[in-house]
Amino acid sequence: MRFRAALLIPLVALTACATQAPPPTAPMPTPPATTAPPASSTVAKPAAPIPPQLRDISAARADFVRETAAKYALDPAYIESVLAKAQIRDGIIAAMSRPAEAVKPWSAYRPIFITQKRIDDGKAFMAANREALAHAEARYGVPAEIITAIIGVETSYGGNKGSYPVIDALYTLAFNYPRTGDPAKAARENAREAFFRDELAQFFALGKETGLDITTLKGSYAGAMGYGQFMPSSYRQYAVDGNADGTRDLFNSIDDAVESVANYFVGKGGWVRGGTVMLPALRDANAPDYNAQAIEATKPVDAFALLGYRPPIAVPGDAPVQVVRFAGAGGTEYWMVFDNFRAITKYNTSRMYATAVYQLAESIAGRDAQVAQATQQATVPAAPVQAEATPP
Repeated sequence: MRFRAALLIPLVALTACATQAPPPTAPMPTPPATTAPPASSTVAKPAAPIPPQLRDISAARADFVRETAAKYALDPAYIESVLAKAQIRDGIIAAMSRPAEAVKPWSAYRPIFITQKRIDDGKAFMAANREALAHAEARYGVPAEIITAIIGVETSYGGNKGSYPVIDALYTLAFNYPRTGDPAKAARENAREAFFRDELAQFFALGKETGLDITTLKGSYAGAMGYGQFMPSSYRQYAVDGNADGTRDLFNSIDDAVESVANYFVGKGGWVRGGTVMLPALRDANAPDYNAQAIEATKPVDAFALLGYRPPIAVPGDAPVQVVRFAGAGGTEYWMVFDNFRAITKYNTSRMYATAVYQLAESIAGRDAQVAQATQQATVPAAPVQAEATPP
Protein backbone atom coordinates (compact mmCIF):
# COMPACT_ATOMS: atom_id res chain seq x y z
CA MET A 1 0.00 0.00 0.00
CA ARG A 2 -1.72 2.14 0.61
CA PHE A 3 -2.35 3.97 -3.35
CA ARG A 4 -5.94 3.40 -3.90
CA ALA A 5 -8.78 4.99 -5.68
CA ALA A 6 -11.21 5.26 -2.79
CA LEU A 7 -9.64 5.17 0.65
CA LEU A 8 -10.15 8.18 2.84
CA ILE A 9 -6.73 8.11 4.44
CA PRO A 10 -3.68 10.14 3.53
CA LEU A 11 -1.41 8.71 0.89
CA VAL A 12 1.49 9.21 3.24
CA ALA A 13 0.22 6.24 5.22
CA LEU A 14 0.36 3.77 2.39
CA THR A 15 2.92 1.26 1.53
CA ALA A 16 0.95 1.32 -1.31
CA CYS A 17 -1.66 -0.85 -1.63
CA ALA A 18 0.58 -3.59 -2.36
CA THR A 19 3.14 -1.17 -3.63
CA GLN A 20 6.85 -1.22 -3.17
CA ALA A 21 6.96 2.51 -2.68
CA PRO A 22 9.45 3.96 -0.26
CA PRO A 23 7.12 3.90 2.75
CA PRO A 24 5.87 7.44 2.96
CA THR A 25 5.66 7.22 6.73
CA ALA A 26 9.05 5.78 7.44
CA PRO A 27 11.72 5.30 4.80
CA MET A 28 11.98 8.82 3.46
CA PRO A 29 15.19 10.61 4.41
CA THR A 30 14.82 12.92 7.37
CA PRO A 31 15.66 16.47 6.31
CA PRO A 32 18.67 17.96 8.08
CA ALA A 33 17.96 20.32 10.91
CA THR A 34 18.14 23.96 9.98
CA THR A 35 19.97 26.55 11.99
CA ALA A 36 17.77 29.28 13.33
CA PRO A 37 18.69 32.75 12.00
CA PRO A 38 19.66 35.56 14.32
CA ALA A 39 16.68 37.27 15.89
CA SER A 40 17.31 40.40 13.88
CA SER A 41 17.32 38.68 10.51
CA THR A 42 14.35 38.10 8.27
CA VAL A 43 13.45 34.51 7.49
CA ALA A 44 13.18 34.02 3.76
CA LYS A 45 10.03 32.37 2.50
CA PRO A 46 10.44 29.10 0.58
CA ALA A 47 10.59 29.52 -3.15
CA ALA A 48 7.27 29.20 -4.92
CA PRO A 49 6.55 25.83 -6.50
CA ILE A 50 7.58 25.54 -10.12
CA PRO A 51 4.50 25.04 -12.29
CA PRO A 52 4.79 21.69 -14.08
CA GLN A 53 4.36 23.24 -17.50
CA LEU A 54 7.48 25.38 -16.94
CA ARG A 55 9.77 22.48 -16.10
CA ASP A 56 12.10 21.17 -18.80
CA ILE A 57 11.79 17.38 -18.59
CA SER A 58 13.31 16.63 -21.99
CA ALA A 59 16.69 15.46 -20.67
CA ALA A 60 15.14 13.34 -17.91
CA ARG A 61 12.66 11.85 -20.34
CA ALA A 62 15.39 10.97 -22.85
CA ASP A 63 17.39 9.28 -20.10
CA PHE A 64 14.27 7.40 -19.01
CA VAL A 65 13.61 6.08 -22.52
CA ARG A 66 17.20 4.95 -22.98
CA GLU A 67 17.50 3.31 -19.54
CA THR A 68 14.10 1.61 -19.63
CA ALA A 69 14.70 0.24 -23.11
CA ALA A 70 18.06 -1.20 -22.06
CA LYS A 71 16.87 -2.60 -18.72
CA TYR A 72 13.75 -4.35 -20.04
CA ALA A 73 14.82 -5.05 -23.64
CA LEU A 74 12.19 -2.76 -25.11
CA ASP A 75 12.16 -0.75 -28.31
CA PRO A 76 12.97 2.90 -27.50
CA ALA A 77 10.67 4.00 -30.30
CA TYR A 78 7.77 2.19 -28.66
CA ILE A 79 8.43 3.85 -25.31
CA GLU A 80 8.60 7.24 -27.01
CA SER A 81 5.37 6.61 -28.88
CA VAL A 82 3.52 5.81 -25.65
CA LEU A 83 4.98 8.78 -23.76
CA ALA A 84 4.11 11.07 -26.66
CA LYS A 85 0.43 10.36 -26.01
CA ALA A 86 0.64 10.46 -22.21
CA GLN A 87 -0.73 13.59 -20.54
CA ILE A 88 0.40 15.61 -17.57
CA ARG A 89 -2.82 15.86 -15.57
CA ASP A 90 -3.36 18.81 -13.28
CA GLY A 91 -5.92 16.84 -11.28
CA ILE A 92 -3.30 14.26 -10.33
CA ILE A 93 -0.85 16.95 -9.28
CA ALA A 94 -3.57 18.64 -7.24
CA ALA A 95 -4.51 15.35 -5.57
CA MET A 96 -0.90 14.65 -4.64
CA SER A 97 -0.46 18.21 -3.42
CA ARG A 98 -3.36 18.12 -0.98
CA PRO A 99 -2.20 18.61 2.60
CA ALA A 100 -2.31 15.44 4.66
CA GLU A 101 -5.39 15.17 6.83
CA ALA A 102 -4.96 15.17 10.57
CA VAL A 103 -4.61 11.63 11.85
CA LYS A 104 -7.99 10.48 13.09
CA PRO A 105 -8.31 8.61 16.36
CA TRP A 106 -9.44 4.99 16.12
CA SER A 107 -12.88 5.98 17.35
CA ALA A 108 -13.34 8.11 14.20
CA TYR A 109 -11.29 5.97 11.81
CA ARG A 110 -13.07 2.67 12.42
CA PRO A 111 -16.59 3.79 11.33
CA ILE A 112 -15.20 4.94 7.97
CA PHE A 113 -14.05 1.45 7.05
CA ILE A 114 -16.30 -0.87 9.02
CA THR A 115 -19.85 -0.12 7.97
CA GLN A 116 -22.83 -2.45 7.75
CA LYS A 117 -22.91 -2.02 3.98
CA ARG A 118 -19.26 -2.99 3.66
CA ILE A 119 -19.85 -6.02 5.87
CA ASP A 120 -22.93 -7.07 3.89
CA ASP A 121 -21.19 -6.52 0.57
CA GLY A 122 -18.26 -8.55 1.85
CA LYS A 123 -20.52 -11.46 2.72
CA ALA A 124 -22.06 -11.26 -0.75
CA PHE A 125 -18.60 -11.17 -2.35
CA MET A 126 -17.58 -14.26 -0.40
CA ALA A 127 -20.73 -16.10 -1.33
CA ALA A 128 -20.36 -15.25 -5.02
CA ASN A 129 -16.66 -16.19 -5.13
CA ARG A 130 -16.51 -18.99 -2.59
CA GLU A 131 -14.60 -21.42 -4.81
CA ALA A 132 -11.91 -18.92 -5.83
CA LEU A 133 -11.43 -17.76 -2.24
CA ALA A 134 -11.29 -21.32 -0.91
CA HIS A 135 -8.66 -22.19 -3.50
CA ALA A 136 -6.56 -19.17 -2.54
CA GLU A 137 -6.88 -19.94 1.15
CA ALA A 138 -5.86 -23.57 0.65
CA ARG A 139 -2.88 -22.59 -1.47
CA TYR A 140 -1.52 -19.67 0.55
CA GLY A 141 -3.02 -20.03 4.02
CA VAL A 142 -4.58 -16.56 4.01
CA PRO A 143 -8.21 -16.75 5.23
CA ALA A 144 -10.88 -15.96 2.66
CA GLU A 145 -12.32 -13.24 4.85
CA ILE A 146 -8.95 -11.43 5.06
CA ILE A 147 -8.59 -11.46 1.26
CA THR A 148 -12.17 -10.25 0.96
CA ALA A 149 -11.68 -7.45 3.48
CA ILE A 150 -8.62 -6.14 1.65
CA ILE A 151 -10.51 -5.99 -1.64
CA GLY A 152 -13.46 -4.39 0.15
CA VAL A 153 -11.33 -1.66 1.68
CA GLU A 154 -9.24 -1.07 -1.43
CA THR A 155 -11.91 -0.97 -4.15
CA SER A 156 -15.31 -1.69 -2.56
CA TYR A 157 -15.12 -5.26 -3.88
CA GLY A 158 -14.13 -4.09 -7.34
CA GLY A 159 -16.71 -1.33 -7.56
CA ASN A 160 -14.13 1.44 -7.64
CA LYS A 161 -10.85 0.40 -9.25
CA GLY A 162 -9.99 3.92 -10.33
CA SER A 163 -10.77 6.03 -13.37
CA TYR A 164 -7.41 7.61 -14.24
CA PRO A 165 -5.39 6.33 -17.21
CA VAL A 166 -2.50 4.62 -15.41
CA ILE A 167 -0.01 5.80 -18.00
CA ASP A 168 -1.02 9.41 -17.34
CA ALA A 169 -0.87 8.97 -13.58
CA LEU A 170 2.62 7.48 -13.62
CA TYR A 171 3.91 9.85 -16.31
CA THR A 172 2.65 12.85 -14.37
CA LEU A 173 4.24 11.78 -11.09
CA ALA A 174 7.41 10.43 -12.69
CA PHE A 175 8.30 13.74 -14.29
CA ASN A 176 6.15 16.33 -12.55
CA TYR A 177 5.82 15.21 -8.97
CA PRO A 178 4.51 18.29 -7.14
CA ARG A 179 7.18 20.46 -5.55
CA THR A 180 6.55 22.83 -2.70
CA GLY A 181 9.75 24.82 -3.06
CA ASP A 182 10.51 24.06 0.59
CA PRO A 183 14.17 22.92 0.91
CA ALA A 184 13.25 20.81 3.94
CA LYS A 185 10.93 18.73 1.75
CA ALA A 186 13.15 18.47 -1.31
CA ALA A 187 14.75 15.12 -0.42
CA ARG A 188 11.38 13.45 0.07
CA GLU A 189 9.94 14.97 -3.09
CA ASN A 190 12.97 13.80 -5.08
CA ALA A 191 12.61 10.30 -3.65
CA ARG A 192 8.91 10.17 -4.48
CA GLU A 193 9.50 11.27 -8.06
CA ALA A 194 12.23 8.64 -8.42
CA PHE A 195 9.86 6.01 -7.07
CA PHE A 196 7.16 6.87 -9.62
CA ARG A 197 9.71 6.99 -12.42
CA ASP A 198 10.73 3.44 -11.56
CA GLU A 199 7.08 2.39 -11.43
CA LEU A 200 6.56 3.90 -14.88
CA ALA A 201 9.49 1.88 -16.20
CA GLN A 202 8.07 -1.26 -14.60
CA PHE A 203 4.70 -0.46 -16.15
CA PHE A 204 6.31 -0.77 -19.58
CA ALA A 205 7.89 -4.05 -18.48
CA LEU A 206 4.50 -5.25 -17.22
CA GLY A 207 2.96 -4.61 -20.62
CA LYS A 208 5.67 -6.65 -22.31
CA GLU A 209 5.35 -9.54 -19.85
CA THR A 210 1.56 -9.76 -19.73
CA GLY A 211 0.50 -8.54 -23.15
CA LEU A 212 -1.73 -5.91 -21.52
CA ASP A 213 -2.22 -2.73 -23.52
CA ILE A 214 -0.82 -0.25 -21.02
CA THR A 215 -2.33 2.71 -22.85
CA THR A 216 -5.87 1.56 -21.97
CA LEU A 217 -5.52 0.57 -18.31
CA LYS A 218 -7.32 2.61 -15.64
CA GLY A 219 -6.46 2.93 -11.96
CA SER A 220 -5.97 5.33 -9.09
CA TYR A 221 -4.39 8.77 -9.44
CA ALA A 222 -1.15 7.24 -8.15
CA GLY A 223 -1.15 4.41 -10.67
CA ALA A 224 -2.48 1.53 -8.53
CA MET A 225 -4.48 -1.06 -10.43
CA GLY A 226 -7.13 -3.75 -10.25
CA TYR A 227 -9.18 -5.28 -7.46
CA GLY A 228 -6.29 -5.13 -5.01
CA GLN A 229 -4.75 -1.85 -6.23
CA PHE A 230 -1.31 -3.15 -7.12
CA MET A 231 1.41 -0.81 -8.30
CA PRO A 232 3.29 -2.06 -11.40
CA SER A 233 6.22 -3.42 -9.36
CA SER A 234 3.88 -5.43 -7.15
CA TYR A 235 1.83 -6.55 -10.15
CA ARG A 236 4.99 -7.92 -11.77
CA GLN A 237 6.25 -9.63 -8.64
CA TYR A 238 3.12 -10.93 -6.94
CA ALA A 239 0.30 -11.22 -9.49
CA VAL A 240 -0.85 -14.82 -10.01
CA ASP A 241 -2.68 -16.58 -12.84
CA GLY A 242 -5.34 -18.00 -10.54
CA ASN A 243 -7.57 -19.53 -13.22
CA ALA A 244 -4.71 -20.96 -15.31
CA ASP A 245 -5.81 -19.20 -18.49
CA GLY A 246 -2.30 -18.01 -19.28
CA THR A 247 -2.79 -14.41 -18.13
CA ARG A 248 -2.49 -12.50 -14.87
CA ASP A 249 -5.48 -10.20 -15.04
CA LEU A 250 -6.08 -8.23 -11.87
CA PHE A 251 -8.69 -6.04 -13.56
CA ASN A 252 -11.27 -8.61 -14.58
CA SER A 253 -10.43 -12.01 -13.09
CA ILE A 254 -11.58 -12.69 -9.53
CA ASP A 255 -9.47 -15.87 -9.46
CA ASP A 256 -6.34 -13.94 -10.36
CA ALA A 257 -7.15 -11.08 -8.00
CA VAL A 258 -7.78 -13.10 -4.85
CA GLU A 259 -4.78 -15.35 -5.35
CA SER A 260 -2.59 -12.34 -6.03
CA VAL A 261 -3.65 -10.66 -2.80
CA ALA A 262 -2.93 -13.86 -0.90
CA ASN A 263 0.41 -14.27 -2.66
CA TYR A 264 1.32 -10.70 -1.72
CA PHE A 265 0.56 -11.38 1.93
CA VAL A 266 2.81 -14.43 1.92
CA GLY A 267 5.59 -13.17 -0.33
CA LYS A 268 5.80 -9.58 0.86
CA GLY A 269 4.27 -9.78 4.32
CA GLY A 270 5.40 -13.20 5.50
CA TRP A 271 1.88 -14.35 6.39
CA VAL A 272 1.92 -17.37 8.71
CA ARG A 273 -0.69 -20.03 7.93
CA GLY A 274 -2.98 -20.42 10.95
CA GLY A 275 -1.19 -17.63 12.82
CA THR A 276 -2.72 -15.01 15.06
CA VAL A 277 -3.30 -11.43 13.87
CA MET A 278 -4.08 -9.60 17.12
CA LEU A 279 -5.47 -10.15 20.61
CA PRO A 280 -6.55 -7.83 23.41
CA ALA A 281 -3.64 -6.90 25.64
CA LEU A 282 -5.04 -7.25 29.16
CA ARG A 283 -3.42 -4.45 31.13
CA ASP A 284 -2.68 -4.70 34.83
CA ALA A 285 -4.12 -1.86 36.87
CA ASN A 286 -0.66 -0.60 37.82
CA ALA A 287 1.00 -1.22 34.44
CA PRO A 288 2.79 1.71 32.83
CA ASP A 289 1.37 3.08 29.63
CA TYR A 290 2.81 1.58 26.47
CA ASN A 291 2.55 2.02 22.70
CA ALA A 292 5.02 0.46 20.29
CA GLN A 293 7.21 2.93 18.46
CA ALA A 294 7.86 0.30 15.77
CA ILE A 295 5.87 -2.91 15.46
CA GLU A 296 8.79 -4.59 13.73
CA ALA A 297 10.82 -4.33 16.94
CA THR A 298 9.15 -7.28 18.61
CA LYS A 299 9.56 -8.61 22.14
CA PRO A 300 8.52 -11.98 23.59
CA VAL A 301 5.07 -12.29 25.11
CA ASP A 302 6.78 -13.01 28.47
CA ALA A 303 8.54 -9.63 28.36
CA PHE A 304 5.20 -7.86 28.09
CA ALA A 305 3.81 -9.96 30.92
CA LEU A 306 6.53 -8.56 33.15
CA LEU A 307 5.44 -5.11 32.07
CA GLY A 308 1.81 -5.84 32.89
CA TYR A 309 0.33 -6.74 29.48
CA ARG A 310 -0.97 -10.25 28.81
CA PRO A 311 -3.05 -11.97 26.12
CA PRO A 312 -6.44 -13.35 27.21
CA ILE A 313 -5.57 -16.85 26.00
CA ALA A 314 -2.51 -19.08 26.29
CA VAL A 315 0.22 -17.98 23.90
CA PRO A 316 3.80 -19.29 23.76
CA GLY A 317 5.93 -17.07 25.98
CA ASP A 318 8.57 -16.65 23.31
CA ALA A 319 6.12 -15.55 20.59
CA PRO A 320 7.31 -12.27 19.02
CA VAL A 321 4.73 -9.53 19.58
CA GLN A 322 4.21 -5.83 20.11
CA VAL A 323 1.56 -3.82 21.90
CA VAL A 324 -0.23 -0.94 20.21
CA ARG A 325 -2.59 1.60 21.71
CA PHE A 326 -5.63 3.24 20.15
CA ALA A 327 -8.04 5.93 21.32
CA GLY A 328 -11.25 3.94 21.08
CA ALA A 329 -14.86 4.93 21.50
CA GLY A 330 -15.01 3.47 25.01
CA GLY A 331 -11.56 4.44 26.21
CA THR A 332 -7.95 3.53 25.55
CA GLU A 333 -7.53 0.20 23.74
CA TYR A 334 -4.41 -1.96 24.06
CA TRP A 335 -3.81 -4.71 21.50
CA MET A 336 -1.12 -7.35 21.25
CA VAL A 337 -0.15 -7.74 17.58
CA PHE A 338 1.51 -10.75 15.99
CA ASP A 339 3.31 -11.66 12.77
CA ASN A 340 0.14 -11.66 10.68
CA PHE A 341 -0.72 -8.14 11.82
CA ARG A 342 2.67 -7.05 10.54
CA ALA A 343 1.87 -8.87 7.29
CA ILE A 344 -1.20 -6.65 6.81
CA THR A 345 0.92 -3.55 7.39
CA LYS A 346 3.00 -4.52 4.36
CA TYR A 347 -0.10 -3.67 2.35
CA ASN A 348 -0.50 -0.36 4.16
CA THR A 349 1.74 0.85 6.96
CA SER A 350 -1.08 2.27 9.06
CA ARG A 351 -1.79 0.29 12.23
CA MET A 352 -5.38 1.44 12.14
CA TYR A 353 -5.70 0.25 8.54
CA ALA A 354 -4.45 -3.20 9.56
CA THR A 355 -6.84 -3.29 12.51
CA ALA A 356 -9.76 -2.18 10.34
CA VAL A 357 -9.01 -4.89 7.77
CA TYR A 358 -8.84 -7.55 10.48
CA GLN A 359 -12.00 -6.48 12.27
CA LEU A 360 -13.88 -6.09 8.97
CA ALA A 361 -12.78 -9.62 8.07
CA GLU A 362 -14.05 -10.91 11.41
CA SER A 363 -17.42 -9.25 10.86
CA ILE A 364 -17.67 -10.59 7.31
CA ALA A 365 -17.05 -14.05 8.75
CA GLY A 366 -19.90 -13.54 11.22
CA ARG A 367 -17.78 -13.00 14.31
CA ASP A 368 -19.14 -9.60 15.39
CA ALA A 369 -19.72 -10.83 18.93
CA GLN A 370 -16.10 -11.90 19.24
CA VAL A 371 -14.91 -8.50 17.97
CA ALA A 372 -17.11 -6.73 20.52
CA GLN A 373 -15.86 -8.95 23.33
CA ALA A 374 -12.22 -8.49 22.33
CA THR A 375 -12.68 -4.72 22.15
CA GLN A 376 -14.19 -4.72 25.62
CA GLN A 377 -11.24 -6.71 26.95
CA ALA A 378 -8.76 -4.38 25.24
CA THR A 379 -10.35 -1.21 26.58
CA VAL A 380 -9.24 0.65 29.69
CA PRO A 381 -12.00 3.21 30.36
CA ALA A 382 -9.89 5.70 32.30
CA ALA A 383 -6.95 7.27 30.52
CA PRO A 384 -3.67 5.92 31.90
CA VAL A 385 -1.56 8.36 33.85
CA GLN A 386 1.74 6.50 34.22
CA ALA A 387 4.69 7.35 32.03
CA GLU A 388 5.35 5.22 28.98
CA ALA A 389 7.63 2.25 29.48
CA THR A 390 9.89 -0.08 27.53
CA PRO A 391 9.54 -3.84 27.91
CA PRO A 392 12.50 -5.50 29.62
